[in-house]
Amino acid sequence: MPATTTLPKMLRPFFWDYPFARLSIARDRDLIIRRLLSIGSWDAVCWMRKQFGDQELRNWLIAHKGRGLTPRQIRFWGLIYDLPASQINTWVQAAQNGVWGNR
Repeated sequence: MPATTTLPKMLRPFFWDYPFARLSIARDRDLIIRRLLSIGSWDAVCWMRKQFGDQELRNWLIAHKGRGLTPRQIRFWGLIYDLPASQINTWVQAAQNGVWGNR
């Protein structure tokens, strides 16, 4: 569970399209995790792992089935969190199909 409610200033560049001062770790948890898993720097990812813990991040990936991440990012985080290859392959296929593949 998050120890603080506000984000550190080093994360501001990753949330350029949101009012940064209004972001809350508790309320905007999904946005924060998705954004940092997809474009976070080393320091940002280290902060996120310390803030949420690896088990919570692993659970988040499973719950969201990799949505919001590219196939490459899904495979990377799947390796980091030791997720089953069959599960990762399903998510990658869905990401590759995207919006147009589902029409």
